[in-house]
Amino acid sequence: MDLGLVVAAVAALSLSAVAGSKTPPGGYPVARRSDFQETIFGVTVKDPYRWMEDMNSDETVAWEKAENTVTYDYLGTIPGRQAILDHLTKLWNFEKYGIPYRSGKHLIFDKNEGLQNQAVTYVQDLPSGAPRVLLDPNTLSKDGTVALNGTAPSWNGKYLAYGLASAGSDWQEWHVRDIDTGLDLPDVIHWSKFSGAAWSHDNAGFYYSAYDPPKPGEALEATNYYQKLYYHKLGTPQSQDPLIYERKDHKEWLFGAVVTEDGHYLLIQVSSGTSPNSMWIYRDLHKPGSAFVDLLTKFDAAYDYVANDGPVLYFSTDNGAPTKRVVAIDLRHPEPADWKTIVPTRPEALQSVTVVGDSLYASYLKDAVSHIYEFDLKGDQIREITMPGLGTANGFGGMRSDHETYFSYVSYLEPLTIFKLDVKSGHSDVFKRPTVDFDPSQFESHEVFYPSKDGTMIPLFLTYKKGLKLDGSNPTLLYGYGGFDIPMTPLFSVTRLTWMQMGGVMAVACIRGGSEYGKAWHDGGRLFHKQNVFDDFIAAGEYLIAKDYTSTPKLAIQGGSNGGLLVGACLTQRPDLWGAALPQVGVMDMLRFNKFTIGWAWESDYGNPEKEADFKYLLTYSPYYNIKDGVKYPPTLITTGDHDDRVVPAHSFKFAAALQHAQAGDAPILIRIETSAGHGAGKPTTKQLAEAADWLAFLVKTLGVPEPLGS
Repeated sequence: MDLGLVVAAVAALSLSAVAGSKTPPGGYPVARRSDFQETIFGVTVKDPYRWMEDMNSDETVAWEKAENTVTYDYLGTIPGRQAILDHLTKLWNFEKYGIPYRSGKHLIFDKNEGLQNQAVTYVQDLPSGAPRVLLDPNTLSKDGTVALNGTAPSWNGKYLAYGLASAGSDWQEWHVRDIDTGLDLPDVIHWSKFSGAAWSHDNAGFYYSAYDPPKPGEALEATNYYQKLYYHKLGTPQSQDPLIYERKDHKEWLFGAVVTEDGHYLLIQVSSGTSPNSMWIYRDLHKPGSAFVDLLTKFDAAYDYVANDGPVLYFSTDNGAPTKRVVAIDLRHPEPADWKTIVPTRPEALQSVTVVGDSLYASYLKDAVSHIYEFDLKGDQIREITMPGLGTANGFGGMRSDHETYFSYVSYLEPLTIFKLDVKSGHSDVFKRPTVDFDPSQFESHEVFYPSKDGTMIPLFLTYKKGLKLDGSNPTLLYGYGGFDIPMTPLFSVTRLTWMQMGGVMAVACIRGGSEYGKAWHDGGRLFHKQNVFDDFIAAGEYLIAKDYTSTPKLAIQGGSNGGLLVGACLTQRPDLWGAALPQVGVMDMLRFNKFTIGWAWESDYGNPEKEADFKYLLTYSPYYNIKDGVKYPPTLITTGDHDDRVVPAHSFKFAAALQHAQAGDAPILIRIETSAGHGAGKPTTKQLAEAADWLAFLVKTLGVPEPLGS
């Protein structure tokens, strides 16, 4: 599809954008408003759509189907929607590579030819064998909804343990494939979730985490407590897997196993929900049947294992270092007073650390942009690994015996490129660079800083066509997340590129709650400081308007998951500021998020609604409970998936029904419920394209298109 046809279609649409963006002609499906209410800590809370939490009831299913009919009828009749989909599909059709890793004599990597629903795993024999298909998830379902969800090669490179997830669920089913023959062993592991696979050094089996099987019909809704760590020996049924570790006194604890590269120790990282703080215990595998030994047990800081030299373990931690440092802990003298700082804290925020060969690779963020430094194991800096520009780098994995490593680099105008780095010389070469059908020289991307409500300066990335006129007329999409220690760093997106090709401005705000500036930045946007996140985002919108990038009728906001909460809160707090809103798979009911699946784990960021102080603070910003009758809300397209067992769709269902009921204006309030889809991970390409085309068309219809399109 030629971009000119897209331009023609959306330009024609813009002539009637405002008039055509009204409530669907047939109105909305009737959602029963019950009189349900309860008194919590002396506060009466009305929850008229509580019945929607039973997502399998006939009433909920009927409402869901009726809403989808209205939404798809509305979106399907938007002039230009098909042209947008065709253009997206054309741009999307380029090779996409994952970061390679070595396993014995093999090199393993993922590749999507362009429009495949799922990436395919390839293997090639080193040093110069031809790549061959090892695992193709596209053959496992007709609609592409079975996705790869984790891989782990055995130490000798003979086997690959791989997890599969269906229809977007977080549940994993582990299998084992012989890398040389490409055939599966009979081993299958069920009811694993939030788990990797850690092979024992004898390659006879692996450690994994799992839950007790849920009751029939509750797999996508029931809370997940009491995770357990098991060991699976190849050739035996799961029912015989020995239980390695559990804590019946701590139902919320999660366990992640690590076997040190020398095979000497089994390490278990114990985490509590989504808090970055963790504890560690270990077992000496050279002493069969030995007890676990406590190492770091206070949950007082974040500790991430890096590597070991015999009994000396390297960790990155924010203990005594708000932007993190690297320490060495000798198991023979593990007291904090005996820890040795290898890489001290610095102004930039340390994100990850790996060891390859005898080099330590530390990835930092400076104003949300990647900087990579190489150190020796004494902590002396060897060099900076220079990046091509203002972007995001990941990777640098490998073994102590490796002489090379691989990493990726991506920016807002550069698709993800894979580099191969020689550890000894520090020289890197392009391993795989995709070609995308666009001219990056026609666009510009830069970073600015703006003040939030309390004066804190917030980074903001802006990307758009060159020659943009600052006259307040530009359709602008503002994106944010703001939580769980997750940074917003540059990435390449065909969907965002299409938005910019149509004349839109793309803005990404690095608001508090993430890890852009270390622990203080995260803490500044969680618990009783959560309002800072919304203030930061609202200030970003005000900045874009004040600087004449856009104006309220042209300004849309978007975010997913915790970012969906962000959009929901900002929509209800400042409905006058936005021209459109796109809350995606959002956490909308802040009083009941902990009642479903893994929701309880988010209390580290949100607080516990069953505690009075937390409850009263959560009620101040919970999107669902802050919708007010008689308010003119901007055009809103809510999206969720019917198999989302991370943020259950009831959040979006209740929010959509309440917003439709309260709407005093004539702007559309729609909910798009994807079938056989979950929170987002593993979503097939066909579904990604359709959803992107829908929300782009929705924005074009509701915000309009600037005049210079097609020039």
